[in-house]
Amino acid sequence: MAVTEAPVEAGTTSAASTGPGHKRRWTRFILPTYTGAVILYLFVPVLVMVAFGFNDYEGRFNLTWQGFTLRHYRNISDYPALFEALRNSLEIAVLSTIIATILGTLIALALTRYQFRGRSGLNLFVFIPMATPEVVLGVALLAYFVTINFDTGFITIVVAHVMFSISYVVVTVKARTSGFDPSMEEAAQDLGATPWTTFWTVTFPLIFPGIMAAGLLAFVLSLDDYVITEFNSGRVETLPLWIYGISRFGVPAQVNVVGTVIFLIGIFYVLGSLGRARRQDRKSTLTSVKDEILNSTRRPTPKP
Repeated sequence: MAVTEAPVEAGTTSAASTGPGHKRRWTRFILPTYTGAVILYLFVPVLVMVAFGFNDYEGRFNLTWQGFTLRHYRNISDYPALFEALRNSLEIAVLSTIIATILGTLIALALTRYQFRGRSGLNLFVFIPMATPEVVLGVALLAYFVTINFDTGFITIVVAHVMFSISYVVVTVKARTSGFDPSMEEAAQDLGATPWTTFWTVTFPLIFPGIMAAGLLAFVLSLDDYVITEFNSGRVETLPLWIYGISRFGVPAQVNVVGTVIFLIGIFYVLGSLGRARRQDRKSTLTSVKDEILNSTRRPTPKP
């Protein structure tokens, strides 16, 4: 019996080592490893930009690491044209974001809450700027401005950025308004609120996170755009245009410094948004627990 039982125990152990549990122990690391590799791939260029903002290099090209220094942060004003281009980019981004966010929000509300002739066609036209190559959009806008004899410059850049940003705003806000419960507005109107009061006290606070996300997306797209801006900029120089122009002669470390500052501002904004959302979730959880406790204490005790 002992001789016949030994192979059975060995086979059982071998099957257990190669069974479903053993496979799960290996496969559960695949998705985290893949996710970490993708995140690393996305952030390696950003980390290189941050690191070379501290590079103590000599010459025109900041390509090889030669030592650590803070002089580029102290001498950040050595390139006045850099700050002029950054100021133009920020002004254009702010103006185009405000206009695109207002118009895109109104379009999203109209598409999700009203039925009118041409609604399906408008839904199709909203996606056209997103699917059209930037070269085509830039050339089309330039041809239009030339046809109406309008000089390209600051205003044409704002118009161009509003044109391609509206689509992203509509899609983002529409995703928020599609799940909106209209009974809340009806309840407010039943209590005597006017349509304007209902919008500002009920509708707007509920869709505000979507509006903020759409505005941030439009701002980033405007600040980052190069192709459409190049066709419609005239003599106005934005930050991407300036960086591309000076890259033929060598990119100074101050560009890395400005990029690092912009990146850190975005990181702090994301962290602040996550912290605010976590506080709101905690507050809503405490409120629900408090309501549950109050409801339980108000329940009448059954008579024996």
